[in-house]
Amino acid sequence: MPSYSIGQTARLLGVSSETVRRWADGGRLRMDRDGAGNRAIDGADLARFAKERGAGQHAVPEAEVPTSVRNAFVGIVTAVRVDDVAALVEVQAGPHRLVSLVTREAVEELGLDVGVTVTARVKSTNVHIDLP
Repeated sequence: MPSYSIGQTARLLGVSSETVRRWADGGRLRMDRDGAGNRAIDGADLARFAKERGAGQHAVPEAEVPTSVRNAFVGIVTAVRVDDVAALVEVQAGPHRLVSLVTREAVEELGLDVGVTVTARVKSTNVHIDLP
């Protein structure tokens, strides 16, 4: 299992290195020493921590209508570009930037504009994952 440095962990979690150190010093994130004596986080421990942290980071209210879409991100609209038929809507949900192509009619019906809080729901049959 790989291990991660404080800097790598900070980049993966979207926080500062100092935050990672505080979490480790406070006992929230287990950190050991690697062979060179540097502080390191075990990959499995980091995955568990990230999953636990993510579960509460973007809490989504229960849907009134049941849905099969499980990937929901509460965020704020940061940009709306509208043309005659379509619109591009950008949402910042924590460290995640989501971009959606919707109809102009949907933007108008939902009242989407910069600064509006929204829930972006993502369902995809293809998700590509690359190693760094």
